[in-house]
Amino acid sequence: MKRRISVNPRIHFGKPCIASTRITVQNVLELNREGIPFNKIIDDYYPEIKVEDIQACIQYAIDIIMSEDIKIETEAA
Repeated sequence: MKRRISVNPRIHFGKPCIASTRITVQNVLELNREGIPFNKIIDDYYPEIKVEDIQACIQYAIDIIMSEDIKIETEAA
């Protein structure tokens, strides 16, 4: 799956894209957030991608969240 996402500083200022396209992970995730099914994303917006590309976008977002170092501050008593 990782080969399906690429980051190139010359394409969309380095935003992650589906490999060999200029389609950003963000754009695909926003369509998915709106509840648009994978097949509609492909048919209506990006016919050059596959379901596996959309799944790779979601996995990329999961990987980013998993790598975050979250620090929670507690109130002093």
